[in-house]
Amino acid sequence: MEGWMWFILFLALFARQSSQFHAMEQPLARIDLDRSRIMLDITVSIRASPEVLGFQNEGAEDVRVTFTRPSGAEETDWIGVFSPSDFSASTCTEPPGQPDKDQFPKLCTAPVKYKYANYSTPDYVRTGEGNLSFRLINMRADYAFGYFKGDVTNPVLLAVSNAVKFTSPKAPRFLRLANGFEWNEITVTWTSDYGDDEALPLVKWGVLNEKDRSLSPAETVTYTRDDMCGAPASTVGWRDPGHIHTARLKDLLPNTKYSYQVAHVLPDGSYIWGNPSSFKSPPFPGQDSVQRVVIFGDMGKAERDGSNEYSNYQPGCLNTTDTLASDIENYDIIFLNGDLAYANGYSAQWDQFLEQVEPLSSRVPFMVSSGNHERDWPFSGSFYNSSDSGGECGVPAQTLFNMPAVNRAKYWYQTDWGMFRFCIANTEEDWREGTEQWKFLEQCFSSADRQKQPWLIFIAHRVLGYSSGDFYANSGNFGEPMGRDLQKLWQKYKVDLAFYGHVHNYERSCPIYENVCVSQERNHYSGQFNATIHIAAGGGGASLALFAPFNTTWSYFKDFDFGFTKLTAFNRSSLLLEYKRSSDGLVYDKFWITRHYRDVLGCDRTKAFCPLITLGS
Repeated sequence: MEGWMWFILFLALFARQSSQFHAMEQPLARIDLDRSRIMLDITVSIRASPEVLGFQNEGAEDVRVTFTRPSGAEETDWIGVFSPSDFSASTCTEPPGQPDKDQFPKLCTAPVKYKYANYSTPDYVRTGEGNLSFRLINMRADYAFGYFKGDVTNPVLLAVSNAVKFTSPKAPRFLRLANGFEWNEITVTWTSDYGDDEALPLVKWGVLNEKDRSLSPAETVTYTRDDMCGAPASTVGWRDPGHIHTARLKDLLPNTKYSYQVAHVLPDGSYIWGNPSSFKSPPFPGQDSVQRVVIFGDMGKAERDGSNEYSNYQPGCLNTTDTLASDIENYDIIFLNGDLAYANGYSAQWDQFLEQVEPLSSRVPFMVSSGNHERDWPFSGSFYNSSDSGGECGVPAQTLFNMPAVNRAKYWYQTDWGMFRFCIANTEEDWREGTEQWKFLEQCFSSADRQKQPWLIFIAHRVLGYSSGDFYANSGNFGEPMGRDLQKLWQKYKVDLAFYGHVHNYERSCPIYENVCVSQERNHYSGQFNATIHIAAGGGGASLALFAPFNTTWSYFKDFDFGFTKLTAFNRSSLLLEYKRSSDGLVYDKFWITRHYRDVLGCDRTKAFCPLITLGS
């Protein structure tokens, strides 16, 4: 009987976790392209207008699609957006063996997005006529629209529209800033369709409102289908990512506003310019000025035109993006700690995500870390053997976002911002004691000059500390197994705050060491360091995760909503954390830390990490 009870418990846990994974399914994965057929019908028509976009260098425009199916219209008819426009079976590579005749010709390219034909025309089934509006972004190729019957589970292509194109498909897009290896260095990364053999990429930049300008060249990289580890990234989800360019702006003055503009110099000497933007440079290490940091995780990508119906990322990630963008002047740097786009092997989603966050990434350093939906793939070297990356195995994220990692494939790094030292882990690589990452983290913590950088922050995707998320609670760990091995480092080096994603909600712990709260204060922590406060901030936009149905003694605040955290260092002794909801930008949780340099010199209150002393005189 006991064995049966364990089996039933296992099934219950599996069902819970399976429902969580299903909720995070990439919407495009629901389209069963393996079963797709092409049965063009001359009585069916579809047309898109306008046919040419971007006359004023717009990066995104709306297109109106009208369509008619005179007989047999069904509620499950749908319109798919494809790019490039040639998505016929002629571009497929047939699988080995003799294909089933009923399965060919087929489609081998997933759409960028889709809508049901009756989305904005309620009487579509009766009239057989409808229209839809799609928002298209400039991502280096033309578009066409496919008219399908058979729902997404048995898609049958009935008609293909005319092509729609942008006037400058090769033009630079999707600006993204990041900290460089030095405190006074900012990197500028962007995407274009210009290779090194076609044009020279560079950035023109200088102090805002001054005439002097510098020119900095950019390196160019890309990745190919062969770099992907499996399907769908290497099959139906593949789309050429273009060329990714990164320039390093060095020797910046501290806390100074700069303007910049990316460009490509053609062989004839002419320039193709991107849109101008601006940023504020980092403060000098230890500079005593107001410094504001945003940290959150698990954002996702959503479509502003309502495409990809039943997607779990609307409206959360759009609210997060828009709320932050509306107040971007009051933020200095943003950390998105894993699970960025949830592309899950559908490459076009990365372009859509880069366009979504550009209002943020073009203005402040947009620092990212690796999550399971970027890195994990069986037998690819990831610490977890799941297939959450959809075959990407980290390649797109690590190439598209240029972080100051010594080894981009490992993607852990440290970075500073004035009075802050940030140590960013990669939870999808082994972090256990004795590993290369453990040694990196200890070096990052130990090398912080707490006189100059009193605020020591740990950032990771999976919860290596504490969370009441139900799938963690069901495992009996309240966090990743073995994750709290790191508490020896957090306590020894007096890490103030640890931030996580992965659990899609907000939760704050007490200052905690070995499952025990070492302070009963809730809103203002002062004096000597006690222990690290752990914060799950995974409500960036992906579908929310339930809390366990019971309370723990160490959980001080929970919120089942979308949101982000903001840290404000007013000086070397006063730090404020605020948790804001994405829907309204209002503060729903906050606390202060007041601490002086002398408070981090001696033992913590556990007495477990006292420095060695001698009685000699």
